[in-house]
Amino acid sequence: MGQTIQIWDANVVADMLLISTDRSLTGQDGETYTPDDSISSDAIFPAQLAARLFQSDPSIDHVYVMSNVLSIRRPGGWDETSIAPTREVVTNFFLFYGAQPSSVTESSVDSKVPSSEEED
Repeated sequence: MGQTIQIWDANVVADMLLISTDRSLTGQDGETYTPDDSISSDAIFPAQLAARLFQSDPSIDHVYVMSNVLSIRRPGGWDETSIAPTREVVTNFFLFYGAQPSSVTESSVDSKVPSSEEED
């Protein structure tokens, strides 16, 4: 459930990765986050996105989100191997359901659905 976020543009300027998307993630006021910030699970969308970015790459030390643009700082710079997972986190941010957890199998779901024979 949910839709992927399309990345229109991703540019590297020194230690910053600037990502422009097709979705607004904040209002016109920007939001700034660092790994030291306490971000709860019920935090606003940009805070949750920042938390996922920090988890995906411990080298990221600053995220600024304003409307549909993210500015992500990674001391030491960016290369394709560091950009790819960051793009993936942003692209999949609004996808709420991925693969079924291994604890839910087809047989366990089928066993809870009454068969037509049991309905009589």
